Amino acid sequence: MTKYKILYAEDDETIAFLTQDNLETHYDVVHCANGEDAFQCFQSQEFDICLLDIMMPKMDGFELAENIRKINSEIPIIFLSAKTLKEDRIKGLKIGADDYLVKPFSIEELMLKIEIFLKRSQKRTISENLKISIGEFQFDSKNYKVTKNGTEIKLTQRESELLKFFVENQNKVVKREEILKAVWGDDDYFMGRSLDVFISRLRKIFTGETNISIENLHGIGFKFRVDF
Repeated sequence: MTKYKILYAEDDETIAFLTQDNLETHYDVVHCANGEDAFQCFQSQEFDICLLDIMMPKMDGFELAENIRKINSEIPIIFLSAKTLKEDRIKGLKIGADDYLVKPFSIEELMLKIEIFLKRSQKRTISENLKISIGEFQFDSKNYKVTKNGTEIKLTQRESELLKFFVENQNKVVKREEILKAVWGDDDYFMGRSLDVFISRLRKIFTGETNISIENLHGIGFKFRVDF
């Protein structure tokens, strides 16, 4: 059986060896010790998921993720970093990362997150390939994109999953914890901050649309309002 392929960028030799040694039991892991080598590998090979350190020589993880997103808006990206500041987590998510693990992390937690993203990628069905109309927008959840009047907006996997959840619950009040458990699988503080970042990014897509909005219900949750 073909193993899923991981791009792993990490400059710390000890961490890289231990992490790669554990992951290679289940996955095909390509390790790079700096951002430039990792980006070259990404351009020349096919990967299923990216694990990126942030503080690396030649090209840091933030820049690497931005370059990856220019080529592929769908592949899951998980940051693995010693940077613990909330601002760093939020910056990583704004760039387009799907998750952020702080070092030292457990291999079990990392593998669980990898499995969650890989399973979500594989759960796409033929029915999901059908375009969903949201007013004048066409939402293609399988191919992670929204189209309006011929203009295409690419989404990350997480953005697509969140928008799909809102579409399935449009004009309903949904609690923050419901969204987090459905899309993130948990509802801790940092995932809550992630939710706010991704909602902000979805709102930008519908800027100027008077009939489409994501309403914030303070202390409760959100409502994806679609009036057509």
